[in-house]
Amino acid sequence: MRVARGRPREFDTDAAIERAMGVFWSSGYHGTSLPDLLEATNLSRGSLYAAFGDKHGLFLLALDRYIDDALTRLDSELDPRKNASKNASKNALASLRACLAGYVERAGGASGKRGCLVVATAMELASHDIEVEQRIRRFFKAMETRLTAALTRVQAEGDLVDGVEPATVARLLVCLIEGMRVVNKTSPDRSLSQAVVQILIDRFAR
Repeated sequence: MRVARGRPREFDTDAAIERAMGVFWSSGYHGTSLPDLLEATNLSRGSLYAAFGDKHGLFLLALDRYIDDALTRLDSELDPRKNASKNASKNALASLRACLAGYVERAGGASGKRGCLVVATAMELASHDIEVEQRIRRFFKAMETRLTAALTRVQAEGDLVDGVEPATVARLLVCLIEGMRVVNKTSPDRSLSQAVVQILIDRFAR
């Protein structure tokens, strides 16, 4: 005889994680209550616990979603094929410029005041939550790796200033990008951020 299985979940798990991510992003981990999550996901307490274990389990999935989205966007912006110009030798630098312009745009205006979920989580939880700390460390390392590869392409095309190490600039860019997200929570001035980015590019690019 075939054993009857439990009833399938009658909700979209991905959509629930996406909605929960929005709540955590706006209010932080400790600032988000279980009723907040139930309202946002339109789930009962039992359904939420059955699907995600608990608030912390749902938060880790939401953080994973945010990180995956951020790295996917970074890969897209750094793709030379999407920023090609008539002068192929400028593709890598054009891609890097497009990537940094995207961060400037996201760090300005209303979205700038919301900040970065990874940075906020690092400040709130990373020092005492090993699962969160590991995710954030891997995320920053992944950012550095991608930016180092992009800068190595810039160097190979002759557009990096002599003596500049791609890995060093990549770490500097990560600090700039994430620092910009913090500063712009209270002063989301795109023009000022753009000026800072341009000054930095002028120091390492031809």
